[in-house]
Amino acid sequence: MELRTGIGYDIHRLVEGRRLVLGGVEIPYIMGLLGHSDGDALLHAVSDAILGALSAGDIGEHFPDSDPQFHGVDSARLLEKVRSIMEERGFSINNLDTIIYAEQPKFLPFKKQIQGSLSHILGIGPERVSVKAKTNEGLGEIGAGEAIACHAVVTLTK
Repeated sequence: MELRTGIGYDIHRLVEGRRLVLGGVEIPYIMGLLGHSDGDALLHAVSDAILGALSAGDIGEHFPDSDPQFHGVDSARLLEKVRSIMEERGFSINNLDTIIYAEQPKFLPFKKQIQGSLSHILGIGPERVSVKAKTNEGLGEIGAGEAIACHAVVTLTK
């Protein structure tokens, strides 16, 4: 059995006039994440973690923001393509651990829904997916409520 581990990170600025989507779940909030796609920083971090574990580059190489076909795209579609790359190479997800860094909104009420969404998109049981949420204790852009960042760590098996 071959084991591989990958880590992913993404950060997006919060702006007015956009929907807030994280982990494929729309979160009611007065601002959303700015991005070429839907700005789902959590799905971007998960995509990068899987691609990293596969030594297959990063999300920007596969889905460049200079390509108009990805403008406004649902990031779940991008993660589904990354999942296909993983499966074509004979790997599957053993477990996924994620962290959302945000001062506002509070994510506790949405963690189970995000866990279920990730589980569904990746085709794995929810017991293999961890979703944690942390604040930045008022520090930096995240602490000032100007941005949301996400980390993901994935272990793949073959």
